[in-house]
Amino acid sequence: MPAEASVSRPPSPPLTERQEARRRRILHASAQLASRGGFDAVQMREVAESSQVALGTLYRYFPSKVHLLVATMQDQLEHMHGTLRKKPPAGDTAAERVAETLMRAFRALQREPHLADAMVRALTFADRSVSPEVDQVSRQTTLIILDAMGLENPTPEQLSAVRVIEHTWHSALITWLSGRASIAQVKIDIETVCRLIDLTEPGGRA
Repeated sequence: MPAEASVSRPPSPPLTERQEARRRRILHASAQLASRGGFDAVQMREVAESSQVALGTLYRYFPSKVHLLVATMQDQLEHMHGTLRKKPPAGDTAAERVAETLMRAFRALQREPHLADAMVRALTFADRSVSPEVDQVSRQTTLIILDAMGLENPTPEQLSAVRVIEHTWHSALITWLSGRASIAQVKIDIETVCRLIDLTEPGGRA
């Protein structure tokens, strides 16, 4: 439909150093507001004031609050990835390392429940216009999982397993945030789905 065609955006040119600094201020302000009051606390005017940018400038970077919060999630995951790389998981198998990594990431979000809720709600509300930002979140999650597995060139089958693990992790976040799952249940679900990795390794189905 024409309406759907209109939501696709051309690739953005690389940001200058000044633009990148401005973008980082915006994401920091978004995370701070969300940490204090969740999804409803992130108001575009307040984000603009807190990050010291004009409201019109903010909308050029992020067309809506949902765009902003999904980008905030990608930024938070990128920061987590850096932290995880400094202290890699210690499991003996790829499945154990991925499960440990995802639970560490989960606990980091658990420490900021309002922020986690805001970002996950934004992902849930995201429509086609937010596809570039959602894709970035997915790519970052995939990189975190592949790093834990120790893979640089995954097979299509391994990538398929990673996607299922990623979906389960996001679903576990939603069920925990809604009070429908305990941390213990999340851990069981993550460890269970990570066993898919064993099936994609050479000789895994023997």
